[in-house]
This record gives sequence, C-alpha cells and structure tokens, in this order.
Amino acid sequence: MNSKTATDGTDWEYLRNMTDEEAYQNALSDPDNPPLTEEQLATMKRSSRARVIRRALGMTREEFSAKFRIPLPTLQDWEALRSEPDEASSAYLKVIASDHEAVLRALHPSAA
Repeated sequence: MNSKTATDGTDWEYLRNMTDEEAYQNALSDPDNPPLTEEQLATMKRSSRARVIRRALGMTREEFSAKFRIPLPTLQDWEALRSEPDEASSAYLKVIASDHEAVLRALHPSAA
C-alpha cells in the first residue's frame, strides 16, 4: 500500500486535497449517503474526541486514564462534554489517536 491509494482502492491523497465545495458536491451526488440537513445535524448526539479515541482503542476510562496519564476526573469531564481539552491536551489526543503504541512506549519504557 502506498500513501496515495489504500488497499480498498481509496485515493486518500485526492480526498485530502478536495475543497469543501468538491466534497459537498460529491456527497450530493451519492444517493445512498447524502449530506445531513441542518435539522438532522441538530438532533445528533455529540461525542467527545477523547471518548471516540478511547473506545476505538477498546479501553475503559480507567485503563485509558492510567495508561496515558490523564487524570480520570479530567477524562470524565471531557467525555461528558462538561469541559474541552486545552490546546496541548488536544494535541496529545491527536498523537494518541495516530500512534498510541509509541505514546505507551514513551510513557512506560519498562513495559516495552
């Protein structure tokens, strides 16, 4: 697999370089998956980035908190949307999402 095309034939480079208008027009032309209306978007439940990442990794809140050294009450507040991560924490979550194993190796070198 190269950086341009995934094994499923998706041209991620092309998609990353699409303008918002091109993406919207493509979505409009897809009868099976049209863009959501403003009314539909308004009724959808928001989910925090922290929760999405944690669940994608298959971890409990307690495991995620301990492994990535994020205080449990802070993680709970992020997930409940009572507060949002600051810029540094948002960047940290991005790194966890992109290469959680590297983060774990850095935080827990004796476990590697």
